[in-house]
Amino acid sequence: MDESGNGRKGGLLDSIFPRKYDFLGMLFKQAELTEAGVRALNAWLIGGDIDLPPDEVAAIEQEADDARRYMEGLLMEAFSTPFDRQDIYSFSRQIDNILNFCLSTAIEMRAFGVRPDRAILTMTAALEQGTEMVKEAVMIMSKDPARAQQMIRDMRRKQSEIEKAYVADLAVVFSTSEPMEAMKKREVYHHLKDAGRALSITVDILHRIIVELG
Repeated sequence: MDESGNGRKGGLLDSIFPRKYDFLGMLFKQAELTEAGVRALNAWLIGGDIDLPPDEVAAIEQEADDARRYMEGLLMEAFSTPFDRQDIYSFSRQIDNILNFCLSTAIEMRAFGVRPDRAILTMTAALEQGTEMVKEAVMIMSKDPARAQQMIRDMRRKQSEIEKAYVADLAVVFSTSEPMEAMKKREVYHHLKDAGRALSITVDILHRIIVELG
């Protein structure tokens, strides 16, 4: 049900107070920026020169922040929304957290001199795939909620891959690296784990929205 209380298509209140803002479009834009930011992080890692600042990641993260703040302002003005107002806000905040953790990962890798390793590349690849699926689901969820619903399980698998890589590879680091190196890697790994956790919460909110739209 939307905030008018008349189901997904609105009703009398929507005809009297038409929706002014395309919140679905704004969420898609934010999901699109998030995927682009994670992809930029992945490219920066694969490029192998962490002495270069992650400028593209930082620029996309800033653009996504601006988009989130703009939408939050419109939420305060909107009389009605296509689905629960709190879910719009929470989805936006959580998907924003993904990019925040990605930028923190890049900044700390550069500051600490941590080179990309199997764990970092595995977690980032899974995160990129997960955010790509979130973007695709947001794009279709109002027209084809059943198909979007089918994508939820694969998104959750990507978050699980991040968690498993974090645990398995951190165990190796602690058993083979000298203590200072292990601490540095643990800090970087933890940011990517937190990004995976933000992905998981984002998917939970997305699933709730899809159920409501269905």
